Amino acid sequence: MKAVIVEKAGGSEQLKVVDRPIPELKEGWSLIKIKGFGINRSEIFTRQGYSPSVTFPRVLGIECVGVIEATSDSQRFTPGQRVVSIMGEMGRDFDGSYAEYVLLPNQQIYPIKTDLPWEKLAAVPESYYTAYGAYKNLKLKASDRILVRAGASGVALAFLNLVKSSLPKASVTSSLRNPAKKAKLLASGYDQVIIEREGILETNQTFDKILDLVGPSAVDDNLNHIKENGILCIVGLLGGQWTLEHFDPIMALQKNVYLTAFYSGNVDVDKLQELFDFIATHKVEIRAEKILSLEQIKEAHDYLEGAEALGKVIILNEE
Repeated sequence: MKAVIVEKAGGSEQLKVVDRPIPELKEGWSLIKIKGFGINRSEIFTRQGYSPSVTFPRVLGIECVGVIEATSDSQRFTPGQRVVSIMGEMGRDFDGSYAEYVLLPNQQIYPIKTDLPWEKLAAVPESYYTAYGAYKNLKLKASDRILVRAGASGVALAFLNLVKSSLPKASVTSSLRNPAKKAKLLASGYDQVIIEREGILETNQTFDKILDLVGPSAVDDNLNHIKENGILCIVGLLGGQWTLEHFDPIMALQKNVYLTAFYSGNVDVDKLQELFDFIATHKVEIRAEKILSLEQIKEAHDYLEGAEALGKVIILNEE
């Protein structure tokens, strides 16, 4: 099979497409024929060496969609069955989805029911699951004014699509560091775009709900722009800061603000199926910004690291 090996931490030139044996089935695991997968920021961080628990060489990839090729659990799985896998230690403690086949623990393989074609299904798992978790935690209403920090990311645009499909009257604003992307974001469905400079929003507006993909570095500024009884949900760490320091919760949340988060590792088959049912019920738009091949993996990483990055990038494997 073809697989992408990272021999050592570094730039995108470390992503090497090689031939290697298809993994052998073992007890408690199943072999997945990968139809496609999305590229995630966490994989870029890992490739760069910012995941201390990850040792190299490693096949990256924390998500995939595909079919059961072989299984050690015939009670749950059958060959050809359509499945999704996300998170666990895939692509971290053991080799992940940057390949044509992957061997995964049975407990992190989820059979799902959906009519989505592979090019749409591959764009769903990590981005839409995270966006849907935030959607629920934000307790959204049709009358809400919503702000999305780092609105050009794949999770942000997935969230926008979930909101606009189910609550079309809700107002959704994006923050943006690169003004050149403003027209594209408005065309994607945002009602307004606010420029952010050095972590500060250039506006005095306040919002009922804030979805934050920047992370702890943006918390103080977010709290300056949230209304009484508003909800701030953190789901990303694009700001490069992982934890809050010198945080006084009583003073920071003095406007009766609710601070929450969503962790996509909190996943099971029922939660995933709920997402796919929501997508079907509300006819949610699913679209990848770029669809590339395994041989173009370096191009995928370079695009997401570049100034023009927008939305979800997926890799599709040929039949």
